[in-house]
Amino acid sequence: MSETGLNKPVRLKADLAVFCGAKELSRAAVTQKLWDYIKAQKLQAKTENGAAEGNGKFIVADETLLKLFKATKVTNKAGKVTDFTAMQTGNTISMLQLASVVGANIE
Repeated sequence: MSETGLNKPVRLKADLAVFCGAKELSRAAVTQKLWDYIKAQKLQAKTENGAAEGNGKFIVADETLLKLFKATKVTNKAGKVTDFTAMQTGNTISMLQLASVVGANIE
């Protein structure tokens, strides 16, 4: 039985491959690695562009995550553009936007 959906292996772009330590992983595995890093570094904030507090619904960009976030410029099916190309260290994204980051960093 072949793997499908979030468990299907996908090819990672260079910066994400370095971050994950693999050239191919499933979207679910990539998301888990990102969350493991975010939690270990306490990069969650309770308010948009707030300071990292270790919990909350916003993710604070550090130098490591910034490389991945800045590669994100995607348009969803409804035509909404998610563009993080101008982000700076300390800016935040919402937890829901993490899927856009993953999508923008795979081939």
